[in-house]
Amino acid sequence: MAAARDFSGYRWNYPALRWPGDAGLAVSFVLNVEEGAEFALSAGDARNESQHEVKHEVVGAPDLCMESQFEYGARVGYWRITRHLMDAGIGLTLNACARALEATPWIATDAAEQGFEVCCHGWRWESHAGMEEGHERALIARCVESIRRLHGRAPVGWHTKSSASVNTRRLLVEQGGFLYDSDAYSDDLPYYVRVAGQPHLVLPYAFDTNDMRFFDSYAYVRGSDFADYAIDAFDALLAESRTAPRMLSIGLHTRIIGRPGRIEGLRQLTRHIAQRGGAWCATREQIARHWLANVPPPEDAA
Repeated sequence: MAAARDFSGYRWNYPALRWPGDAGLAVSFVLNVEEGAEFALSAGDARNESQHEVKHEVVGAPDLCMESQFEYGARVGYWRITRHLMDAGIGLTLNACARALEATPWIATDAAEQGFEVCCHGWRWESHAGMEEGHERALIARCVESIRRLHGRAPVGWHTKSSASVNTRRLLVEQGGFLYDSDAYSDDLPYYVRVAGQPHLVLPYAFDTNDMRFFDSYAYVRGSDFADYAIDAFDALLAESRTAPRMLSIGLHTRIIGRPGRIEGLRQLTRHIAQRGGAWCATREQIARHWLANVPPPEDAA
């Protein structure tokens, strides 16, 4: 059974929190690593993924076009994006599907060497909505062990593609070791929910400040389209953060913003953030740990 929906939120009654460095705004850059976890007949899946640079599904045969589109993210996009963010001194969370890291173990090794957080993005790039409970429980355990082996650390965060199941949070708490999940899009700040009789932290994610919009409805065409929108979001939240804490998630994909015609949009955004100041760019684990240490759960979530 799904938990009761919460339409109330903070109702402008925000905790008196400042982020490290007396920042009012925490910015989370999340790089999705999904290459090798997409649906593909060649990987033994029942169908091929249908959305990449074009929307087209090949039925009944391996889709070599789609597969090579995803391969670009691992071969080129990952390096182009991560080297820029490293040069900019920005902490990075990899939203990684475990099956993707199994296909590209050097990414897990590089992430460990560079100090990137690996948040689990499921085993395969798929929604968990409607997934059978026993299967999902086993899948979560498999993901944790895979990432622990490849990255050297078990994940402390979880984010399902699209919709989680009604059981996902309870199963994460049951598994243990998770500080947070990002299976929500409902706020500009972390918040607690009650799961299995204990408080559980949610770090909301965002689809609007996300390069997926180059593919989804083609709302972004040029790199500057992504930069302009994300900069507007940053400036709005930075202004609000003078009186209350705020958090901004920037969603990236290796095969999307990693293309040469789009990467300048990311560079424009990071330059703007550096020039404006007043923000703390951190991994989601760092954000979660700061929140857990400084904001106790309300009584109804404790």
